[in-house]
Amino acid sequence: MENQEIDKLTYTQAVNELEEIVKKMQSPDCSIDNLSRYTARSLQLLKVCKAKLTATDEELKKVLDEMSDDKSNA
Repeated sequence: MENQEIDKLTYTQAVNELEEIVKKMQSPDCSIDNLSRYTARSLQLLKVCKAKLTATDEELKKVLDEMSDDKSNA
């Protein structure tokens, strides 16, 4: 999947794909050749998750700050 496509993933889609990769890696049928590919893809997915969590955290902080400002101005 290209970077442009990975950026369109939702957090839930990225987590679900990560879970599938873990299952594949834990399988006794998983070849060493696939581990590198799975690891690289996992890193991409983890970056997407981190970015979405960070953005959500920042949005929540702004909302909470606005609520605090509103209470102090009341």
